[in-house]
Amino acid sequence: MAAPAPDFEPRRLESYLKARLPELEGPMTVVRIGGGQSNPTYRLKLASGDVILRKQPAGELLPSAHAVDREYRVQSALAATDVPVPKMLHLCEDRAVIGTLFYVMAALDGRVVHDSSIPNATPAERAAMYDAMNDVLARLHRVDWRAVGLEGFGRPGNYFARQIARWTRAWHASRTRAIPELDRLASWLPAHVPAGDETTLVHGDFRLGNLMFDPREPKVIALLDWELSTLGHPLADLAFNCLLWHSSRAMYYGIEDVDHAALGIPSQDAYVARYCERTGRSEGITPSHLAFACFRFAVIFEGIARRAQIGTAAGADAEQVGRLSVDYARRGWALAQA
Repeated sequence: MAAPAPDFEPRRLESYLKARLPELEGPMTVVRIGGGQSNPTYRLKLASGDVILRKQPAGELLPSAHAVDREYRVQSALAATDVPVPKMLHLCEDRAVIGTLFYVMAALDGRVVHDSSIPNATPAERAAMYDAMNDVLARLHRVDWRAVGLEGFGRPGNYFARQIARWTRAWHASRTRAIPELDRLASWLPAHVPAGDETTLVHGDFRLGNLMFDPREPKVIALLDWELSTLGHPLADLAFNCLLWHSSRAMYYGIEDVDHAALGIPSQDAYVARYCERTGRSEGITPSHLAFACFRFAVIFEGIARRAQIGTAAGADAEQVGRLSVDYARRGWALAQA
């Protein structure tokens, strides 16, 4: 099936960018890339070399959602750190250009692997890629966010309580069906807020599919999709990353139903222990962290279902993906009962 046409006028975009980025030369071709459900992403192909455009979806958006300006800010701030990010080139906050906010960044030559079982890799390669993922998460959480200019990027402290309230509001705003387990989690979580209070920069959607690897080596060259990044609790990122051990392949590229040892994939306990070594932590995640991660992911999927319902979804499979809200709500409630 052919990729959908862009929801903006490419020639207008081309004129705008060439007036601000003189290094762009030659006719511009726009190609939609990625199958994500968040901010539409395009490769802009020019004789001088490709660049990547990332924009908000058209139409009605939930408050604070799809903040591409925040994505641009955090990746710009991380340019001088050891967290791998693409080079930011330009942020446009004038909606008159293509109808939404957008930014442009350098294109990288790499590979993105969405399937967490990493098909066609050897056990040694999978082990190395999982360790590289673990290393990038630890690097991110070691960043001194004040020193890189991210003061005010979020509210320090009390992260889980605030996030539980935020995602409960989002659930009520985007509800498309009755999901009893989501209602139960919304009542259970405020009374079971994970202990401990600390603040780091968090990615918010840290998973294998948001990493770009070197074309030939198990080395991460970019951490992508910063839409949900903020100042928060590092164990929220770790718990979300660990949902793949609690998800089937049919849910969201999970590894719950594969042979970890045969594939070279570490156990969740080993993965968490390695992260703790890298960050100097004495304790990892609990079922409460994982229940929160499931609740939040379920609400995100329900938001996708809502956008499919009103016709503003970014991905063609949004309606199908949105059904995962039920799966993750049920999984989260089961973890809460653990």
